[in-house]
Amino acid sequence: MQDLRIFTGNANPKLAEDVAKELGIELGKGEVGRFSDGEIRIKIEESVRGLDVFIIQPTCYPVNDNLMELLLLIDAFKRASARRITAVIPYYGYGRQEKKVRPREPISAKLVADLISVAGADRVLTIDLHADQIQGFFNCPVDQLTAVPILAEYFRSLGLSDNEVVVVSPDVGGVARARHFAELLGAPLAIIAKRRPEPNRAEAMEIIGDVKGKIAIMVDDIVDTAGSLMKGIEAMFERGVRKVYGCCTHPVLSGEAVKRIEEGNLEELVVTDTIPLRDKRSEKIKVLSIAPLLAEAILRIHNEKSVSVLFQRVPQKKIEYRS
Repeated sequence: MQDLRIFTGNANPKLAEDVAKELGIELGKGEVGRFSDGEIRIKIEESVRGLDVFIIQPTCYPVNDNLMELLLLIDAFKRASARRITAVIPYYGYGRQEKKVRPREPISAKLVADLISVAGADRVLTIDLHADQIQGFFNCPVDQLTAVPILAEYFRSLGLSDNEVVVVSPDVGGVARARHFAELLGAPLAIIAKRRPEPNRAEAMEIIGDVKGKIAIMVDDIVDTAGSLMKGIEAMFERGVRKVYGCCTHPVLSGEAVKRIEEGNLEELVVTDTIPLRDKRSEKIKVLSIAPLLAEAILRIHNEKSVSVLFQRVPQKKIEYRS
């Protein structure tokens, strides 16, 4: 792999280090700093001419800073004559603004895709986009992985599967993800029909499916304020559920989210490390590493092999469970 390089910005350097370790290579040498006025300063400290460069940079909080770092890194490698530049964006910020809900709103996910394409990315590798149609916003190939097999394998390791469990989608938009999760566990599916009067506020309305006496696993792509999660849990306990677990790919966890999780009637929230938790720690939050998944996908892309086999199974290496 002499012509493969992994670089990172400041968004999630630990994940980039873990991916490089899985691949058995060192992280590329570079510096992402700031000028005194706050402007981002990029300095690549090794030649990348003719190399296959992968930039691991989720556009999580602070989203605007991390997005700008990604754009400048792409531009730097393009001007340094890298053979191919793949933007590895485990969490795609602005992905929840992928359509116009009301008049005079931007489609922010499309604008960000344009910025990444124009900056010079030849390919994008991401995990669990908020909406699948975002792939079509890019003018370059997009490989969208899913963390569902990794999350499902964790619950299977706890002995939670088959008919004692029900997999719950928190809304109609997440049914495909929840169905995939339910198929991997061999469990039935339920759906929460809700309305959202404004952003970050949800009102659970009705549950489609049987949850009475079962252990429920609510599956989502993002947990932000945890408002939807808690409303859904309340609705399920009103209908006789025995226990509720939650899981998601991207732990945004803004505002009072961790407090709500700590105080809520939730057994455990299982997440991945697409986004660093920083100081938002809780005994109820368990983090699974997606480094093996990203490492295998990067290696397959580098070797011009299919990545579709990763949609139904976890990587061969043992998953790390850590909190």
